[in-house]
Amino acid sequence: MLKQLKEDIQAVFARDPAARNTLEVITNYPGIHALIMHRVAHKLWEKDCKSGARLLSTFSRFATGIEIHPGAKIGKRFFIDHGMGVVIGETAEIGDDVTLYHGVTLGGTTWNKGKRHPTLEDGVIVGAGAKILGPFTVGKGAKVGSNAVVTKEVPAGVTAVGNPARFIYKDKVTENEEEQRRRNYAESIGFQPYATTSDQTDPILEGMRVLLDRIQNNEARMNTLCQRLSLLDPTFKKQNQEEQPFSEEELKIIEEVRRECEAQSSSSKA
Repeated sequence: MLKQLKEDIQAVFARDPAARNTLEVITNYPGIHALIMHRVAHKLWEKDCKSGARLLSTFSRFATGIEIHPGAKIGKRFFIDHGMGVVIGETAEIGDDVTLYHGVTLGGTTWNKGKRHPTLEDGVIVGAGAKILGPFTVGKGAKVGSNAVVTKEVPAGVTAVGNPARFIYKDKVTENEEEQRRRNYAESIGFQPYATTSDQTDPILEGMRVLLDRIQNNEARMNTLCQRLSLLDPTFKKQNQEEQPFSEEELKIIEEVRRECEAQSSSSKA
């Protein structure tokens, strides 16, 4: 128990630059207070002393503003920063090195008995005000953005943002020739579809990229057709390569979409 407490305190120093010394952490961090009381309450719960466990849990909620059901399973080096308003349900399971911020809810969506709360694997970070609702798994190393509402399984290593939550994936490969071709073409028409960092893809941006590919392929086919027609008919005027590929109205729409993508990218980074 003391070894576990030491690890929990070290986790505070690792994840909160405001922490100055051990005494300050022990006396002033409600997340530590709630975690200590939960570990005792959980032991009582496992020994079938459920009334005592619930009583200690209720006192912990009163003292810290953090509600953790004594039946919840919590791993090593768990850190609740700020803490006020955090709710962790009975069948929730939390792995090692997990971080929660204030206002987070790990809740259920059914009144049925059995597993009804989420499982957070190792290294998960959940931002302030996020709601994770249901008996599914948030994968190892995943991040849930502030105020996100998650109601389905989150793959390992991704970031979930928004309400309802959408996933931002990290690309696992470096930019290849196909990606470079897309980038060069986008620049040639004055449109930047990558409104986020190169190692992430947003679903909306991914859709824009697919549309951009289709436009480029169609233009390439049209150019080839025009070249062949010019060989068959010398009077046929070859398509002007300098011609603006979009009308002013179309460019205005693209610019609005680009700004929206940038706004979503900025909110996901926050």
